[in-house]
Amino acid sequence: MEAPRLAHTMSSPTSPCEEVIKNLSLEAIQLCDRDGNKSQDSGIAEMEELPVPHNIKISNITCDSFKISWDMDSKSKDRITHYFIDLNKKENKNSNKFKHKDVPTKLVAKAVPLPMTVRGHWFLSPRTEYTVAVQTASKQVDGDYVVSEWSEIIEFCTADYSKVHLTQLLEKAEVIAGRMLKLSVFYRNQHKEYFDYIREHHGNAMQPSVKDNSGSHGSPISGKLEGIFFSCNTEFNTGKPPQDSPYGRYRYEIAAEKLFNPNTNLYFGDFYCMYTAYHYVILVIAPVGSPGDEFCKQRLPQLNIKDNKFLTCDEEEGVMVYHHAQDVILEVIYTDPVDLSLGTVAEITGHQLMSLSTANAKKDPSCKTCNISVGR
Repeated sequence: MEAPRLAHTMSSPTSPCEEVIKNLSLEAIQLCDRDGNKSQDSGIAEMEELPVPHNIKISNITCDSFKISWDMDSKSKDRITHYFIDLNKKENKNSNKFKHKDVPTKLVAKAVPLPMTVRGHWFLSPRTEYTVAVQTASKQVDGDYVVSEWSEIIEFCTADYSKVHLTQLLEKAEVIAGRMLKLSVFYRNQHKEYFDYIREHHGNAMQPSVKDNSGSHGSPISGKLEGIFFSCNTEFNTGKPPQDSPYGRYRYEIAAEKLFNPNTNLYFGDFYCMYTAYHYVILVIAPVGSPGDEFCKQRLPQLNIKDNKFLTCDEEEGVMVYHHAQDVILEVIYTDPVDLSLGTVAEITGHQLMSLSTANAKKDPSCKTCNISVGR
């Protein structure tokens, strides 16, 4: 396993995830309490003359890195050889208690001009709250350190996946998408009460709602993008939507061209599984120039509607023809309201399979097929 690294960069990286590590090596990773009392077996002695870091600043936060800087008194500053950075998920900030002593919480880096970039995919996860505290240290000839007191504790949260990371997920999803099958409708399953409520309280129009936290932990659309979920997968034998559903016994069907056409843009949103053999791909359809389109344009990889591995729309002999990937389950988010009058609502004849629900589903972090190496 690659060791976590601390790096210093004199200028901002051209990309949030560009490798900017230069002239700095991680010498050691040690477990240490953050209250200023060092572990008895750590071989660390205390010397108060070293300056204590204060006014800590965290900047340039990505899903797997951040920059850190601080102020310190000039007294004994020239004796500093190393920085100790204690990094923990926020829920551990009060105790630092672990089942195994070899769990790293403290990063030991050679002293370099600030700010430093802290990067390391196996200890930083996207969209996660962390705490950080800093000590200055001086390495002695016998290998031991003298250290300052701990600084104040600072809290920060890592960012969502960038387009670079989503493109990595996209490429993984393309590998298993499989051949394309024809489709003619998008559909949405709900309980009868849902459709009654739409008719009575929303003027017959289904309204976008904020996407839940299912899927990849770093997904930039979770808890932020507003849309309406649709399905489009078909049964191999019939070419029609399956009769079973985890979301309710009433199904709204709408002709594919009403939602997906040359006046809409298509974006890749996520790729995940839930400890199962089958995988899900989330796509976003947004009318060109709509608020949803602007949101996605800044955050998600855009797909060619005529040529991609998941969902295509093309004209053949004057008729719009649609295809979907066979070997992944597509979840399609449409970002504008949809009037029920554009389609039909009817009761399905199959079963309500609750086990297939993806509501707030947790992604399997151990799956090699749908994970990328920037934390979970």
